[in-house]
Amino acid sequence: MSNIFNKAIRYIKRHPVFRDFIMYVPVFVLVCLFVAYGIQRHKAVVEAARQNQEIIFKKYEGNLKQHISIPLQEAGLSREKAAQVVNKLDTVLRMNRLAPRDRYLLTLDEEGNFKMLVVTKDFSRYYVAQNGDELVAGIMDISVESRERFAKGDVDYTLFTSMQEQGLKPTFILDFTDIFSWAVDFNTETRNGDKFAILWEEDYTKSGETLNERILAAYYDGGVSGKNYAIRFEDEFYDENGKFTKKMFLKSPISVRGVRISSRFSRGRMHPILRIRRPHLGIDYAAPAGTPVEAVADGVVRSKGWKGGFGNYMEVHHPNNYVTCYGHLKGYAKGIANGVKVKQGQTIAYVGSTGLSTGPHLDFRIRQNGKYFDFLTTKNRSSASKEIPASKREEFNKIRDKYLAILESKEQEQPK
Repeated sequence: MSNIFNKAIRYIKRHPVFRDFIMYVPVFVLVCLFVAYGIQRHKAVVEAARQNQEIIFKKYEGNLKQHISIPLQEAGLSREKAAQVVNKLDTVLRMNRLAPRDRYLLTLDEEGNFKMLVVTKDFSRYYVAQNGDELVAGIMDISVESRERFAKGDVDYTLFTSMQEQGLKPTFILDFTDIFSWAVDFNTETRNGDKFAILWEEDYTKSGETLNERILAAYYDGGVSGKNYAIRFEDEFYDENGKFTKKMFLKSPISVRGVRISSRFSRGRMHPILRIRRPHLGIDYAAPAGTPVEAVADGVVRSKGWKGGFGNYMEVHHPNNYVTCYGHLKGYAKGIANGVKVKQGQTIAYVGSTGLSTGPHLDFRIRQNGKYFDFLTTKNRSSASKEIPASKREEFNKIRDKYLAILESKEQEQPK
C-alpha cells in the first residue's frame, strides 16, 4: 500500500499539471463556498427588503367627496403639512376643478411622513411628491383606449329597471331617455313589451376603469310612441331619415321618471273641488311637491306670480305665437323673473299645490294665437328644426347603415 502511495507522489512531481491542480484545489473549494454564501445572503436581503416594503408605506385612497385637505389630515398629516401639499397640487391642478368622482391616493412612510399624493381626474394623474426637503408636482397622462359596446332588451315593468338588468348605469339610462325626450314621453307612453337597443363608445384604462361613455346610436320601439331612432352625427342626433331629433317642444314639462297624468285635456271635466263641469284646457301631471318643472321650449318669461285658482303661475312665450302655462307651483327656480330668457329643458319652477288644488301636481297648458289645444296629441311637437345637408348625406348614410345593422342584429354581440 505504501509502495503505491510513494509511486503516486513521484508521478505527480514528474508531471507539473497535476501538481498545480492539487495546489489550487483548496483555493477552488473556498471560492465555491464563498459564492454559495453570497447567493444565499443576497436572497435573504431581497426577501427582507420585500417584506419591509410591504410594511414601510401606508396608503389611503378614495373619492374626493370633500376638500382634499380633510383626508390628508385624517390620515395623520398636520394642518400645516396638508396645506403645503394642497398648495403644491394647486400649481398643476386648480382645486375648483375637483369633483366628488375624482380619486386620490395618499402614501406615507411607516412614521407617518408624507411621501406622495396622486389625484386622478379624467385622463390625467396629478401628483405631489416629497423630494428631500422640498415638494415637487407634476402631471402623468393615463393610457386610454376606446371600444364599442351594445345592449338591447324588452321593457318589463319599467324601462329603468329593464335597462339596469342589461348592466347600464342610471346616469347612462337618463342620457338614453334624454335623447328621445322630444319623441317619447317616458312617464306616460312606456308599455311592457316595448323594445330598446343602444350602441355606445366608451373610453377605458388598462386597469379596466371606464372614463367616458358616448351614445352612438339607439332606438326605442314603443306600442304607443312607435319606433324612434337616434344616430349620432357630428355630435348631434338625427333620425334614420337624417332629420334632427330635437323638436320645438319636449314631450313633457317634467322629466323625472314615474310621474303620471292625473287629468287630461277636456272640454267638460268635473272640477274636483268646485264640483261643476267646466273645460280643463290643460294636462295635470301628478308629482311630489318640489319636483322640477322644465321649459318645454326656448322662450321668454312673460307672466310670473299669483293667479287665482292657479296659485303660483307662470307663462313662457315662444316663437310662432306659442305660449306655455304652468300652474299650482310651489315656487320658482333661481333667477326666473319676467323678461328672462329660458332654454328648452331648463328648470323654471317646482311642482306644488297652491290655489284650487287637491294635491301636488302641475297644471300645464299650451296655446297658439290665444287658442288652447291638447299638447299630448299635437303634431307640432314633432317638427324637426333641421336635417342633414345634401353635401353630407352620403357620409351620414354610411354611418347610419353601419349603426342600424348593429342595432337590428338579433344577437347581442359586442361589435369589434
